[in-house]
Amino acid sequence: MLLLALFYGCRKGDYETTISKTIQDDGSGTGTTTWKADKNYVIEGLVFVNDGQTLTIEPGTVIRAKTGQADKASALIVARGGKIIAEGTAEAPIIFTVEGDDLEGSIPYDASGLWGGLIILGNAPLNVNGNEAFIEGIPITEPRGVFGGPASNDNSGILRYVSIRHSGTNIGAGNEINGLTLGGVGSQTVIDRVEIIANADDGVEFFGGTVNCSHLAVAFCGDDAFDFDMGYRGFGQYWLAIQSTEKGNLIVELDGSPSHPANHPYTKPVIFNLTAIGRGTENPAGLISFSSNAAGIFANSIFVSQQRGVQTEYINGSPNSIEQWQNGELKISGCSFWDVAFDTPETIFTIGGDDPGNEITAAWTAYFDDAQNQVSNPGIGRSGEGYVVFPGQDFTGSLATPPDSWFETTDYAGAFKNYNWLLGWSSLSQEGIVEVTR
Repeated sequence: MLLLALFYGCRKGDYETTISKTIQDDGSGTGTTTWKADKNYVIEGLVFVNDGQTLTIEPGTVIRAKTGQADKASALIVARGGKIIAEGTAEAPIIFTVEGDDLEGSIPYDASGLWGGLIILGNAPLNVNGNEAFIEGIPITEPRGVFGGPASNDNSGILRYVSIRHSGTNIGAGNEINGLTLGGVGSQTVIDRVEIIANADDGVEFFGGTVNCSHLAVAFCGDDAFDFDMGYRGFGQYWLAIQSTEKGNLIVELDGSPSHPANHPYTKPVIFNLTAIGRGTENPAGLISFSSNAAGIFANSIFVSQQRGVQTEYINGSPNSIEQWQNGELKISGCSFWDVAFDTPETIFTIGGDDPGNEITAAWTAYFDDAQNQVSNPGIGRSGEGYVVFPGQDFTGSLATPPDSWFETTDYAGAFKNYNWLLGWSSLSQEGIVEVTR
């Protein structure tokens, strides 16, 4: 059964509470239950929402996790067939953080790797043999770590107005937990207004599945902001990525199936209105990397301050991402780049892997202008100890048209224009890290 240890305590500020519960899992999961805003929850070890169970979390609830590495890691995992209903509000967000965080500065905003993270597993398709895999970040001896299946419209619940902070525990052999891991999560799942702050590994990683995500913010993570693989096929709009100068790899990493690159479905996210602020040109990091036959569409977005730009892989004799571009499945269009590489099309758009020859290289460089991308200063980036995310000038190129009614049609590039969807509920807003208005 689920083990609950009750004790009296409090947390500061707007999140004051009277009763705390330490939550452990002996294999029977959380059960179908509600975690309430007037209680302080502390996760100890790996806690699962099992198949058939629903965990509801009230607006304003704070869930803390005990710190620890390897077999002492703590995380919340929604198993395949389970559901999480974590629907906060702008006035009362749901916060996942580490034990000891008083939400008033007791934990530095960029502290990472202090606990595990949030993992959601579903029954949507993957591109691996057998259409099932075992999620990274938890021991392979745990049978509830299996994900994937035939249901594209699978429903794992709701995440709305949720902040995930200081996560990314390493369970061993470089196997770190992402801030938010989505494995085979289906399109009926709702993910909107979710923030990941200072995860030791990736901010959000998508392992296959079809879930759509709007208003995602990832900041100060140790590896990639967003990572796609195993045939993910979903939509995203209004995303923000911020890297510190000290750490971070790619803004976006896209992989197909490295061992079987011809497998279907191949990875193909469709992302509109992304704003990305990189580490600066003096630090080794990149914007987007396509490899192992991954495709994808990135449109109406703004990218600034990164040493490397968009790299697309060509592998002679094997399905590859340059072929996906040639077939119209990989597009970068209506985007603005500034202070990226040497601010020229040939240094922003590059090819990795084998040499495709001069003709393909020249065509890929020419595609920068053909797809209405531009090198232009949008007026965003670091400002003192904070970040400006509202462009100082409007995008002057031609914007791409979204391919599906799920998207909103905008008259601007990037994640912000006149409305700050981070305001109030996010750590980035509460800590004054990003501006609040244009």
